[in-house]
Amino acid sequence: MAALHLRPLAPYLSSLSKRPLNFSYSHSISISRRNSRFSASIMASAAKKVLVPVANGTEPLEAVITIDVLRRAGADVTVASVEKELTVDACHGVKIVADALISDCADVAFDLISLPGGMPGATTLKDCKTLENMVKKQAADNKPYAAVCAAPAVALGSWGLLKGLKATCYPSFMEQLSSSASAVESRVQQDGKVVTSRGPGTTMEYAVALVELLYGKEKADEVSGPLVMPLNHGEEYTFTELNPVKWTSGSSPQILVPIANGTEEMEAVIIIDVLRRAKAQVVVASVEDKLEILASRQAKLVADVLLDEAITSPYDLIVLPGGLGGAQAFANSEKLVNLLKQQRESNKLYGAICASPALVLEPNGLLKGKKATAFPAMCSKLSDQSEAENRVVVDGNLITSRGPGTTMEFSLVIIEKFLGREKALELAKTMLFVH
Repeated sequence: MAALHLRPLAPYLSSLSKRPLNFSYSHSISISRRNSRFSASIMASAAKKVLVPVANGTEPLEAVITIDVLRRAGADVTVASVEKELTVDACHGVKIVADALISDCADVAFDLISLPGGMPGATTLKDCKTLENMVKKQAADNKPYAAVCAAPAVALGSWGLLKGLKATCYPSFMEQLSSSASAVESRVQQDGKVVTSRGPGTTMEYAVALVELLYGKEKADEVSGPLVMPLNHGEEYTFTELNPVKWTSGSSPQILVPIANGTEEMEAVIIIDVLRRAKAQVVVASVEDKLEILASRQAKLVADVLLDEAITSPYDLIVLPGGLGGAQAFANSEKLVNLLKQQRESNKLYGAICASPALVLEPNGLLKGKKATAFPAMCSKLSDQSEAENRVVVDGNLITSRGPGTTMEFSLVIIEKFLGREKALELAKTMLFVH
């Protein structure tokens, strides 16, 4: 099981990885139970095996979104370190503990191999002979392989695996890509069984494309629906604001992001990653009795501090990721709820996404007199649903949003409110979220 170590003030967060549950069955003479058992066995055997290699310098946001979305489709995702140790130092000080070393995976047949980007991670992936041989065998066997950001040019292109194919990558690597592929500027490019994409802001689209490649369009639609993805990818984000107030902070915003067992790892990762890219001082605090939490899709995240330590400092903003189990844990944390109430009473900033507005803020009176939104299936729990269809809602010192697919916008709006729209759009363009 992969674990992530979060360092205070590091610009990135990543989480990896879940091992699927093993099916085991007791003997039964009941025909119906035998049939159920057989059906479940078929489902278990149908799980597609996916390899996501990681290295020192891997871009963690690209890794975690890919893994999260593929696991929503039921894929058996293995995260493999190409380093000598299971623990890798991903970009900007993030530590990821992989499931296995790449050498342990060399003889495993995978239905898909997907390479995250990041530098120097992509170069390290390219230089790993075991991984190169595995991806070349994948190509020889006419099985899918994929890469995002720097990895299409740096790894796949260098291995000669994009010859005659249309492919894309991060803009600053397009010249390199053009020497080994037919380079195009698509956000996601599929040519046969090869999928490539541009960067952090296109990774969710890329991951859904991988689901469609493995499982078909019906499954991709089933997975993408609850993500609440943007309708028009690449367009400038918008948000709804009522009762505008100026959001202020010191030299850089001090932001607390609590996490708990059952937190939606993709939402947590995107919030922390994007805010740290904007140089916000982000502290990740566990509301559990230990730093390590087990997120909603079995990813292990290790917080910077326990909540007890975190509450001794003041914050410009407290922001809650979603995830059903995580939101329930937040609601059950008297210390966190009291901290949120103090934040509101002091006219300081607070926010939540997905299940958390409905399960944490609403029951504790933190939405009283406020307009808010939440995960679509949770909006019925909001006492005022008049703005609930909006993707991001800012009402004075409160910000709320809907789900994984709105988390990038949610994070960018936070940056805009603190640092201005120009800064937020600059970051959005750098991440390829906006054209």
